[in-house]
Amino acid sequence: MRSPICDLLDIEFPLVAFTHCRDVVVEVSKAGGCGVFGAAGLTPEKLESELQWIDANIGGAPYGVDLLVPNSMVGKGQQLSAEEILAMVPEQHKRFAAQILAEHEIDSGDIDDGVRQGGLRFNENIRPKGAQELMDVAFSHPIKLIANALGVPPQYMLDEGKRRGIVVAALVGAKQHAVKQVQAGVDILVVSGTEGGGHCGNVSTLVLVPEVHQAIQPYGDVPILAAGGIVTGRQMAACMSMGAAGAWTASVWLTTAEAETNPVVKEKMLAASSSDTVRSKSRTGKHSRQLQSSWTDAWEREDSPEPLPMPLQGLVSEPALAKVGKLAEGGHEGAKRLATYWVGQGVGLLESSQSVRSVVQEFREDYLNACERLSATLAD
Repeated sequence: MRSPICDLLDIEFPLVAFTHCRDVVVEVSKAGGCGVFGAAGLTPEKLESELQWIDANIGGAPYGVDLLVPNSMVGKGQQLSAEEILAMVPEQHKRFAAQILAEHEIDSGDIDDGVRQGGLRFNENIRPKGAQELMDVAFSHPIKLIANALGVPPQYMLDEGKRRGIVVAALVGAKQHAVKQVQAGVDILVVSGTEGGGHCGNVSTLVLVPEVHQAIQPYGDVPILAAGGIVTGRQMAACMSMGAAGAWTASVWLTTAEAETNPVVKEKMLAASSSDTVRSKSRTGKHSRQLQSSWTDAWEREDSPEPLPMPLQGLVSEPALAKVGKLAEGGHEGAKRLATYWVGQGVGLLESSQSVRSVVQEFREDYLNACERLSATLAD
């Protein structure tokens, strides 16, 4: 295909797949797209191990790494100890999380500050020092792309990307943020509408893609990857008609045969409609879209406390949801009702579990059919 994304990433088809599963990364890249490995929650040592595996199995195909270095968060720029961070989590929030579990017959007695401290790895990774350690690992491998998922990439990422010839991408959910990214020097904009899973804004993909494309023209025609609810080739074609040069996808890979998604959550996703997701701060402290469940419902009740800012809310939610996930997989009924995961509104179009390569092939065929339908509307 003729697309600046194909040229920049040296790929056949401008389909980029964000995933936490190394197998999905490899299969998408081997099928002609570009797999991007989500590294925000890993230690440098674990990331090194995962990237070594990818290098050994991807056959030289292009791939990327995604990090999360927010521009605003509690304690940014401060050197806070684990004890100081944990002390910032109110008892009210701990009690409420425990109450939700108890209402579903789950004992939370083993979730204490010792367990919460394990979640501080993510907190370290989204701060400059920890992020740079992950970047150094990523840059030591033959990656083609590195992305920042929340805010303008750190200057170190931009500088090293240019020095090493590695494409730097950044996710945006608003027109004004896109302009700042282009001015900062990013190579690719991932323009993510509110339909997308995970962190998202409140503007739809249908509006946001052409809005950003128009807004950045005075500053540079940086290629756009459309994101947010895109799980088919026809959606990809629609976005490309509005100014995108390809698609950044994530949710569509969660139900594939290779994905590491909890089987209970995967089953819930395949049964879900596009209305079965919610956009909430209750998991990370910033708005993110996830599968609706008894957990997300609880945080909308009148007796629920206001979610804490990032990264404190994650110290409340993640230990509880980690336990929920394990119990759900073991058949616990209360845990099954609570189980959730980040996913976009495109989940309503996911009806069966397929191999990654089958999904890529369907994207290609669906894209081509959409282009042919559009071409047929033109007079001879």
